[in-house]
Amino acid sequence: MNQHPLLRLRFAIRPYLPQIAVSMLNLTALTGLSLYIPAIIRDVIDEGLLRAEQGFLVRAALLLLGLGLLTAALNGFQRYLSEWISGHIGYDIRNRLYNHIQNLSFSFHDHAQTGQLISRCIEDVRSVQQFIGSSIVELSQLILLLFGAMWVMLTANWQLTLIAILPIFPLIWMTFDFGNRITALFFKVDTALGDLSSRLQENVTGVQVIRAFAREEHEMQRFDESNRAYYQARIRVINTWSKVMPTTDFLVTLCTILILWFGGQMVLQGSLTVGELVAFNAYVLMLATPAQQLTWLVNAAGEAAAGARRVFEVLDTPIEITSPPQAVKLPVLRGEIEFRDVSLTYQDEKKASLRNINLHVQPNQLIALIGPTGSGKTSLIHLIPRFYDVSQGAILVDGVDVRCAELSSLRRQIGLVLQTSLLFSDTIRANIAYGCPEASEEEIIAAAQAAQAHEFIMSFEKGYDTLVGERGVTLSGGQRQRVAIARALLMNPRILILDDSLSSVDTQTEQLIQRALDRLMEGRTTFVIAHRLSTVRRADKIIVMDKGQIVQMGTHNELLAQGGLYREIHDLQLVNAAWREEETELPHPEKPVYHTKDLG
Repeated sequence: MNQHPLLRLRFAIRPYLPQIAVSMLNLTALTGLSLYIPAIIRDVIDEGLLRAEQGFLVRAALLLLGLGLLTAALNGFQRYLSEWISGHIGYDIRNRLYNHIQNLSFSFHDHAQTGQLISRCIEDVRSVQQFIGSSIVELSQLILLLFGAMWVMLTANWQLTLIAILPIFPLIWMTFDFGNRITALFFKVDTALGDLSSRLQENVTGVQVIRAFAREEHEMQRFDESNRAYYQARIRVINTWSKVMPTTDFLVTLCTILILWFGGQMVLQGSLTVGELVAFNAYVLMLATPAQQLTWLVNAAGEAAAGARRVFEVLDTPIEITSPPQAVKLPVLRGEIEFRDVSLTYQDEKKASLRNINLHVQPNQLIALIGPTGSGKTSLIHLIPRFYDVSQGAILVDGVDVRCAELSSLRRQIGLVLQTSLLFSDTIRANIAYGCPEASEEEIIAAAQAAQAHEFIMSFEKGYDTLVGERGVTLSGGQRQRVAIARALLMNPRILILDDSLSSVDTQTEQLIQRALDRLMEGRTTFVIAHRLSTVRRADKIIVMDKGQIVQMGTHNELLAQGGLYREIHDLQLVNAAWREEETELPHPEKPVYHTKDLG
């Protein structure tokens, strides 16, 4: 969009227009008090001091005291109201940004940097919030002071006014020129901060790998490079700022010099009183201060504009996968799934990841997917819950194209256990009940028992109330995987997807989980991605994939009879199994035994 980013923030300001109106009325009152005080000082000098009227001085002092207390009260109310407005606006923008990120497709998150998103949600929103809450209020007050002081000065002495405001014009021109440059500089600062956040987040999450390969020095150097880029971006802003501020200070001082010189001449000539000169100088300073503070406000506006631009870069990203206007709300599924001439090409990739996939799955069937890494197995199952949309063809669930179905009614009936199990920083109970927060204690325990997780959970001091660390790092890989399986089973899904979900458990635990899954897979359609043939040989249908295509399909015995890729994988795993058995029985007396991973 061509509209200025700050103007696009109307959506955040609109709900708080009544509070903003009260704030403007309060500012008008404060401005009126500020303009009245120099007039009192003028009368004190001309009436009280020069005429030596003691009573007038007492009355003027009491009046100034009252006005000072009233001004303090109004300023306190103004500060509270400004912070209240800015806090609510920041809250709304962060929520809107976060909700939009939550709904963006997987293709967006495949390319987005976590640190950049965090920076936009926190730092960029902060700059926008601060500008709306404080800087706009100050700008409004400055505009009121500017016009009010100009009107009083022109009424009092228009000749002296024209002389006094001459330095103001170059000051205003410099301010706007500064504003044009500072926005671009702040955008670079925000981008550099996002890169720094990404580097920090990556290093913290990958600390085990860094330590394991003794790459601390290398990572510290990479962080230093990002930190230096951020530092240099900030320095460029400061350099630009430092060239403007001394000039503005000089121009404000020049205003005072002109007032004293020409105004002093008028006092000597008798056309101006001393009190009027002092009051006039106060008005000039009141006029010069807004012009001088305008530089600060332009600086804040530049930072906010850069932040708003980065916020709208995310908000303007279209949500590609949504429920259509006339979405079909799916009833309880039978579990029939059909792939019709399905092809998939990921964003920014020229080569299709899936090509001409045709597959018909009957309800309650167990479908196993096997093939080399990168053959398209995970891509295929990610199309069922519509994590991605097909490039060609269609996927039907119970005869309904998933693109026509209501997303929530589709995904709530699909249980998914990914290859990499992510747990949240919460209790084990909350992680298991993540998809069904209303589940009872008995249901949670039953799901954990089915996933062979109950025993190790109860070995912890707090049991199901045990807190797991970020991403579940306090649990072993096999424990995380079993909790993730329990989380999927608790949903009692009609379609169950296990994406190599047994890869992180030992053989004994795999057998225990497999026996539990055999019971739980009854009455539901199940997709299993596995590298071990022992996991898939009992499937109703085994799909062998290679280079994004289905190259073989059938039962275990049928595929062995056919030969081809499945037979090659089978024979290779038999050789590896025999080698492992031999190495286990006859270990080298001086060397450790190494076990080759099952190939797929």
